[in-house]
Amino acid sequence: MTEGPTSAPVTPREAGLEIAAGQVTPPAALLNLIEVRDGAFGSRGSGDTSGFGGLVQPVVMPGPTPPPYGGWFDDLAGELELALADHGLPMRSAVESVVVDRGEITFYVRREHLLIFATVLRDEPALRFEMCMGVSGVHYPLEAGRELHAVYNFQSITHNRRVRVEVAAPDADPHVPSITSVYPTNDWHERETYDFFGLIFDGHPALTRILMPDDWPGHPQRKDYPLGGIPVEYKGAKVPPPDLRREYS
Repeated sequence: MTEGPTSAPVTPREAGLEIAAGQVTPPAALLNLIEVRDGAFGSRGSGDTSGFGGLVQPVVMPGPTPPPYGGWFDDLAGELELALADHGLPMRSAVESVVVDRGEITFYVRREHLLIFATVLRDEPALRFEMCMGVSGVHYPLEAGRELHAVYNFQSITHNRRVRVEVAAPDADPHVPSITSVYPTNDWHERETYDFFGLIFDGHPALTRILMPDDWPGHPQRKDYPLGGIPVEYKGAKVPPPDLRREYS
């Protein structure tokens, strides 16, 4: 399965948007326009009493960065390409795009190749990213076909480097391979991301909720989750009388 951005990259000028100086680096980078928000606080259907009703806020992401990337980023990309080739996987098949922004490098990896990509990051001597700092979820409701993102941060203690890996999945098929077989400490982070965003990590040894009750409806950190007035439903929960409750001094 091959996935890619559903909207072509646009420049701020092409999108009719003004981006403040210094907000996007490098200056010549193309931007992916995700959506344009208007007003403040997302309120609709009532008069504007905030004075911010005329705000127009673009949601943009840096577009792909063409090589050379600069500094050790080029060495990293070269070693990755060689190591993936040793596994019979061309770089262009595993990686959708590479983004260098604000002094950081991000590899957008196709989800079906995530496991081998993570293995190469850990095992290749020239890379040696021994630690995965965890996985976080992101929800872009209007990015059709790529609504859910899993974001990983890896650290190489050997080479004192950090790299970010991002994987996208559609809302209708929210499956991403678990990397706990490569980085066992990701166990709890994958459970948390599943709990709050609904990303399903295939191959996880025990993918259950970690913070919300097992019978909690929905995934509270998704942007389509209702705010306020959520009915609290706990299966078998009991509230003890005041004289039997735990005291803290």
